[in-house]
Amino acid sequence: MDWTFRNDLPIYSQLVDRIKLAIVSGALPPGERLASVRDLATEAGVNPNTMQRALQELERQGLVFSQRTAGRFVTEDITVIDEIKKTLAKGQIESFLKAMKELGYDRQGIIDLLKEDE
Repeated sequence: MDWTFRNDLPIYSQLVDRIKLAIVSGALPPGERLASVRDLATEAGVNPNTMQRALQELERQGLVFSQRTAGRFVTEDITVIDEIKKTLAKGQIESFLKAMKELGYDRQGIIDLLKEDE
């Protein structure tokens, strides 16, 4: 995983986003066991408390779950993964459409431009 961080968002939030992306893209498949908090924190170069906070948020969102003695795992609920994937995709589309409108394109102009690349 790419662990490069920006200064405009809290690190734990960026960790949530990166791990979430790895889950919805299939890089971390359903049911896969995650590395320990300490190992993930070391890999990302962050404080273990920060990684713990990110993983707790992912648990709250239903993307990971804990088993007391076995660690954390990616959810096996494909519906949850698909819903979050769809939400992320809609966000990307909204950002794209907003940027295109700022460039002066209307809906048909955007469609025409996309068809040119086919």
